[in-house]
Amino acid sequence: MQDNPCMHCGACCAYFRVSFYWAEMKSGGGVVPDEFTEPLTPFLSCMKGTNEKQPRCEKLIGEVGECVSCAIYEQRPSPCREFEQSWANGVKNEACDRARAAFGLPPLPNISLPHSA
Repeated sequence: MQDNPCMHCGACCAYFRVSFYWAEMKSGGGVVPDEFTEPLTPFLSCMKGTNEKQPRCEKLIGEVGECVSCAIYEQRPSPCREFEQSWANGVKNEACDRARAAFGLPPLPNISLPHSA
């Protein structure tokens, strides 16, 4: 089984604002705990800590680029569930590469390409 590079990264959690439709929160019938969110507009909320000049989700545990995890992984909002690492399913993700670069991390390699000898 291959190691998941996201468990050693966390750059996306400390680079982007994580905004989502308010109904994803528990109070709206969803699963995201309200106490870890803040309102953006009447219809959008975001994860606390991500609507800052230097964002970092308050639920990110660990050091970016080292060893990280999400304190509410099973209850995370849709942007977190849908964000894929670069080359997941053979598709490059420029947003992943940009977040990694902001922390001095190289882009993830395309492991689906054959390696030359």
